[in-house]
Amino acid sequence: MKDSDFIKVFAPATVANVCCGFDVLGFALDQPGDEVWVRQKESPGVTISAIEGICGLSTDPAENVVGIVAQKMLRELDVPFGVELQLHKGMPVGSGLGSSAASSAAAAFAVNELMGRPFTTQELVPFAMEGERLASGSAHADNVAPSLLGGFVLVRSYDPLDVIPLGVPLELYCTVVHPQVELKTSLARSILKKDIPLQKGIRQWGNLAGLMAGLLKADYSLVSRSLHDEIFEPERAFLIPLFRQAKEAALEAGALGAGISGSGPSIFALSATATQARQVEQAIQQVYANSGIDLNTYVTQVPEQGARLVSQPTLHAQK
Repeated sequence: MKDSDFIKVFAPATVANVCCGFDVLGFALDQPGDEVWVRQKESPGVTISAIEGICGLSTDPAENVVGIVAQKMLRELDVPFGVELQLHKGMPVGSGLGSSAASSAAAAFAVNELMGRPFTTQELVPFAMEGERLASGSAHADNVAPSLLGGFVLVRSYDPLDVIPLGVPLELYCTVVHPQVELKTSLARSILKKDIPLQKGIRQWGNLAGLMAGLLKADYSLVSRSLHDEIFEPERAFLIPLFRQAKEAALEAGALGAGISGSGPSIFALSATATQARQVEQAIQQVYANSGIDLNTYVTQVPEQGARLVSQPTLHAQK
């Protein structure tokens, strides 16, 4: 069998939380992202035949997010054959850009294509969430949902799951800067206080509602006023070297708002134009210029589409 026998799917990185939407809001990026390749095999079960682009990930399907997602889907569909997967990582682990979510989303989308699309893209979200459960211990959707669906996505509820795609109602560009420092999600979550003062909660709810309204009303000023985290960013900022200086530089360069992407260490900033987004990138790069910290930077438009086919063979597997 040849590489051309694989269905190949790309799923993008994501920014979760978006300042005021902790664990309930995220949006997709154009880049970076992961690819998952899938093809049918005669024997039942899931195998992972290759992992490229990163070292240290297990090929045991019970210990890799793509394997977990595929296993869940095969059990649900009750098919007599199995699947072979390959994971091609295009983004680093622990970046705060939804690395495990991109892999999980790509796996769900790819297996769905192989099976003839028995599920809608939105119905793939719970399967991809199982990959997140393995990766972080929590089956959250604020990364996998936008990676699958594109644009902005609101997770209104987890019980029952209620995922609301918002699309891209307002043209926005995102600057992402990833300082090359290690920051474990478990640490970033462990330092968060369990109790929230009422006044801070009220301001946070107002900001989230304002951000939703600003997106839907195409009101850049309202979006800008709402991109503030009253609760979690103040507790996490010290974990990211030069974060406060980078955020200040982004705002001075014209960003609508800036904050921590997911649990960090990546920093994101939203802008109204590509030119402003590039200026923000340069401003943040200047902050880190003499720090000795290497950076990966991306400037992308917030895309309408999330996971998508890269290529497919002529013949599909049949149930």
